Amino acid sequence: MSDNKTLHIAVIGSGGAAMAAALKAAERGARVTLIERGTIGGTCVNVGCVPSKIMIRAAHIAHMRKESPFDEGLSARVPVVDRAKLLQQQQERVEELRDAKYASILRDHTAITVLNGEARFVDAHHLMVRLNEGGEQTVSFDRAFIGTGARPAEPEIPGLAETPYLTSTSSLALATIPQRLIVIGAGFVALELVQAFARLGSQVTVLARSSLLSGGDPTIGEAIEAVFKREGIEVLKQTQASRVDYTNNEFIIGTNAGTLRADQLLVATGRTPNTEALNLEGTGVETSHGAIQVDEQLQTTVSGIYAAGDCTDQPQFVYVAAAGGSRAAVNMAGGNATLDLSAMPAVMFTDPQVATVGLTEAEAIKRGFTVETRVLDLENVPRALVNFDT
Repeated sequence: MSDNKTLHIAVIGSGGAAMAAALKAAERGARVTLIERGTIGGTCVNVGCVPSKIMIRAAHIAHMRKESPFDEGLSARVPVVDRAKLLQQQQERVEELRDAKYASILRDHTAITVLNGEARFVDAHHLMVRLNEGGEQTVSFDRAFIGTGARPAEPEIPGLAETPYLTSTSSLALATIPQRLIVIGAGFVALELVQAFARLGSQVTVLARSSLLSGGDPTIGEAIEAVFKREGIEVLKQTQASRVDYTNNEFIIGTNAGTLRADQLLVATGRTPNTEALNLEGTGVETSHGAIQVDEQLQTTVSGIYAAGDCTDQPQFVYVAAAGGSRAAVNMAGGNATLDLSAMPAVMFTDPQVATVGLTEAEAIKRGFTVETRVLDLENVPRALVNFDT
């Protein structure tokens, strides 16, 4: 314990998990030092949920103006997309929310001190922080929380690293809508962006290694595929890129389905935990493929060091991160909270939206449950029928 007997907790990161941990720890009487090497607020508000949902909503409006089930009675017209103005509107809202939900709360909180710099563990009770303004500072702590998040993964495709390809992060900040866009990936992040770009005017081709949303119930992937095809999005299943080149402002992608060309290439094949710079191996915190291993109390393999969110082996959703961060803080302050993910909800904001909770049919069968399934088509739902949207 520190001299003044107040528990001192070091929090690394400032996104959903770290913020929840810092606030809950302070609420429980701890003194908190929060260390952030980049922009306050993490993925969700800066480069994830918030900007992507703004773009998706704009794309939805563009789509409805172009065509809707009521076009016989309401005149439709292809909208003119001014991407620069949409981007400005998007970034202004991101900055407002970053300040309201993260920066201003940290500024005004007496129990939380913010250090701008990169932290690495010296041992199980000390961090060395390389300050952004220069110099280093040692932080000694009673407990530490790691909430460093993740970044877009770079798959090992020959030639890819030498090209100016897009990630989910850079695609959301793109100043123009590309005429031809190829997307590698078929998970939540990829498919949300595929439809948004298509609705804003791109000719989009999506490359799925197996099928769309292959980790989930096949019925869902098939339904989304049918919607995409109706909207003019080309879906290439069982397709992998073998090589990527970039010449004369054009991407040339070699695949088992032939050579494809596009103005932009978006790679959304998962995320890599931000754990390399922390010197975890020096402290005994165990990772698997970079992801920190935590127990149901959110404690790592080292007593007193906790973690949650996208830098761990937990599902990568901001509400899982926040739930993990607050429970970790309770435990760091001597409580006993657990994170039960057995009925975790997941949401994808395509149109139609997709929501799941708990086990898939395949997972339930694998665990030995007797399973009955029902499929109810929207043709049988009055609300969908009155919307002329089944």
